[in-house]
Amino acid sequence: MYSEDDLLPLSGLSQLSFCERRWALLNLERQWEENLNTAEGELLHEKAHSAQIESRPGVLIRRTLPLRSLRLGLSGQADVVEFLPCAAGEPGVALPHRRGFWRVSPIEYKRSRDKHGEWAYRIQLCAQALCLEEMLGCTVAEGAVFDGKRKRRDPVLFDAELRQRVEVLAAHMHELLATGRTPPPVYGKKCEGCSMLTVCAPQSLDRDHVRQYLRQSVERNLEDAEDSSCENC
Repeated sequence: MYSEDDLLPLSGLSQLSFCERRWALLNLERQWEENLNTAEGELLHEKAHSAQIESRPGVLIRRTLPLRSLRLGLSGQADVVEFLPCAAGEPGVALPHRRGFWRVSPIEYKRSRDKHGEWAYRIQLCAQALCLEEMLGCTVAEGAVFDGKRKRRDPVLFDAELRQRVEVLAAHMHELLATGRTPPPVYGKKCEGCSMLTVCAPQSLDRDHVRQYLRQSVERNLEDAEDSSCENC
């Protein structure tokens, strides 16, 4: 169990699953770079984070719900949590001033489909579900990621594999914070679309990338030298 003072932002799990250096630059060094994607994402979240409670036929909607898990050491907020009436015999949670039991489903708003890898958005959403389970004493079986570009939801099932990934990443995030060290860069294709590309400078700092560049430069120089000697023959 963690204390209240030890809680880390659960949104960091999405960053960490994409790149641990990115997480460290944002959370250890407090650096940030804005780009079009991050700006559009913030506008989308402003709509979701209106802190309103809506009641529609068959569903109760709570926006900007604070979350925490002392077991995982996480805190944050859910964009939207929907409470849907349970069928007869279906387990759920009781709500104040509401009859019956309710099924809980978190909804995460994103600008577009997950470009941070196959798992990033689902991991963040599953972390919200685990917080809700701890807070409400119920089981949260599934949720959805709302794709702002396509205007549609992608359902997410919180299975054992996804839950395990959340727990491993949460523990690793606390370990990285304890070390206080930013991991070295590893340059790859995913770096080009990252908003932290300029700050991170992976091409210039990645040792393997630098060694490859130097080796290729030496090889080109040797080839040029051979061609020049042949011309003088």
